[in-house]
Amino acid sequence: MGHVVTMTLTASIGLIAVFAVDALNLFYISMLGQAELAAAIGYAGTLMFFTVSVAIGLTIATGALVSRALGAGDREKAARAGGASLLCMAVIMVVLSTLAWIFIPELLGLLGARGETGKLADGFLRIVFPTTPLMAIGMCTTGILRGIGDARRAMYVTLAGGIAAAIMDPILIFGLDLGLTGAALSTLFSRVVLLLVGLHGAVIVHRLVRLPNTATFREMLRPFLTIGGPAVLTQLATPAGNAYVTAQIASFGDGAVAGWAIIGRLIPVAFGVIFALSGAVGPILGQNYGAKLYDRLYQTMRDALIFTTIYVLAIWGLLALFSGGIADLFRAQGEARELVVFFCLFASASFLFNGALFVANSAFNNLGYAFYSTILNWGRSTLGIIPFVWIGSQHFGATGVIAGWALGAVVFGVAAVALCFRVIASIESRDRHDDDLLPGPPPAAHSPFTTGKGATLG
Repeated sequence: MGHVVTMTLTASIGLIAVFAVDALNLFYISMLGQAELAAAIGYAGTLMFFTVSVAIGLTIATGALVSRALGAGDREKAARAGGASLLCMAVIMVVLSTLAWIFIPELLGLLGARGETGKLADGFLRIVFPTTPLMAIGMCTTGILRGIGDARRAMYVTLAGGIAAAIMDPILIFGLDLGLTGAALSTLFSRVVLLLVGLHGAVIVHRLVRLPNTATFREMLRPFLTIGGPAVLTQLATPAGNAYVTAQIASFGDGAVAGWAIIGRLIPVAFGVIFALSGAVGPILGQNYGAKLYDRLYQTMRDALIFTTIYVLAIWGLLALFSGGIADLFRAQGEARELVVFFCLFASASFLFNGALFVANSAFNNLGYAFYSTILNWGRSTLGIIPFVWIGSQHFGATGVIAGWALGAVVFGVAAVALCFRVIASIESRDRHDDDLLPGPPPAAHSPFTTGKGATLG
């Protein structure tokens, strides 16, 4: 539990800092007094979520490969994995961001952005999308740093980006009177800082990046995509579900979209610790899986779920208590205010189950069962969202959309946890059977983090 908490809290500090700045960004925009600006941020954020989710999925693959190699005692292989992962991330994200930039109008149209709001969102994304590869490579370095267990430096990466944005936002938005354009330029600046700090930690401090030759790149590409492909598909499920919610919300006007945008900024700030938990628990599982310490796989999962439950209950209580003040902070009125208050009082409780799903997905990705996380996440974002949201919108309007989005988490969160423990049991049974077939005693596991008694970090 101590390692779970340490890895999670250090990761969450930087992560929440970034999301808090994102929320502050929306707060500054709301001070300009135009509902269209807040709605534009909502539409743009939905599209940006897709590119960020791809980067998160590939970062998961990076952390899994590096931590497994380190858990098995092969630091050189870990460095090769780190270098190949950075190169893969760069190529994939350059292609993706270029395509996204070309089709910005069509993508915004699919979400329901129209008129002046659509033009504002378009202008914002024209500046932000080209910086996506910078952000993605910086995120990839955090996978390397978490893979070696350096949660502190992984925290510095995202924290530095958040601090940079916090400084530049008021200067560009108000000081230079650039408004929404200033917010986009601030995002660009913060991503450059994030990249530089991440490369310093991974390349200079830990020397866990070896740029690959062609043969090494081909060798690493398959395991990277084997983990990263399903992880990306898993991560894309959430923005796909959110895009459907946004499209449904759009039918109720810019006020409702502005309320959904505020909720979208509240969620990562309030529950960023849970997002960090799912990222931090992966390397712990990966190292212990590489060292074949099965009891620690069970223990890590149990402790992560206990932590999730305690944290979500505490945050739900705080959101409910201060729901009115939160709506006032963002100057939400009418439909926007109703949605924000409803989320704080009721819908935020769904993260008891969303959090369980996140943790289970991290386990699947790091234990060689990434396909399960893909199926569960897409199930959550389709069967767990579309029918619930549609029924809610038909009978209860915009509030019903939020309620439907929240209710779908229950079934998939419970199913994910049950399946996860079953997978760990099957892994232990399979590996013990294989060891029994070997002549003589099973080989000892070696790890750069192994103590004299064979216990790895975490």
